[in-house]
This record gives sequence, structure tokens and C-alpha cells, in this order.
Amino acid sequence: MSKSALSFLILALMAVAADLLLPEPAQAFSSVLKIAAGVFASLFVAALFIGRRFKFDPVLR
Repeated sequence: MSKSALSFLILALMAVAADLLLPEPAQAFSSVLKIAAGVFASLFVAALFIGRRFKFDPVLR
């Protein structure tokens, strides 16, 4: 897993955790955190695909 994929995973988990820890009256900020978690999760998946596409081959032929 690349460093960027790990970063996006941590950011998505932090956004979900912050959303769960918010009190009920903070509905506007809660929806912003849900959108941020979705964006970070999709960037995590994209970073995984990009990281799998470019593999380093240490054997030079």
C-alpha cells in the first residue's frame, strides 16, 4: 500500500470517527464530514488502483 493510499485511509477513518462523536444538533457539520469521508474513501480506492498499476521490477533484463 502506498503512502498516499494509507493517508487517505486514515483521513477517511478520522472523518467517520469525528462524525460519530459529534452531538446531534450539529447536522450541517455532520453532513460535511460524511461528504469528506466519501471523498477520502474514493481517493483511497483510486490510490490503490494507481499504486497497483505501476510496479517496480528490480530485475533488469
